[in-house]
Amino acid sequence: MRMRLLLPLVLLVPGGCIVGSIAKTAVDVVSIPVKAVGSGVDAATTSQSEADENRGRELRKEDERRARAERDAAKHPPQ
Repeated sequence: MRMRLLLPLVLLVPGGCIVGSIAKTAVDVVSIPVKAVGSGVDAATTSQSEADENRGRELRKEDERRARAERDAAKHPPQ
């Protein structure tokens, strides 16, 4: 008698696991294109902080070139 009551419960528990796994896979499949588009947009655009970093880098390089040119001019004055 006890076996008859437990058998349906034992059969239903793994079924719930399978349904949960299928649902998770479906969510993963649907979210993959969204993540891919988001990555593409992120790669194609420059954030404000990235633009600031790039501009700072350009300014530092210009300063280095100017300082190098001044040093060279001081070492080799025009005659």
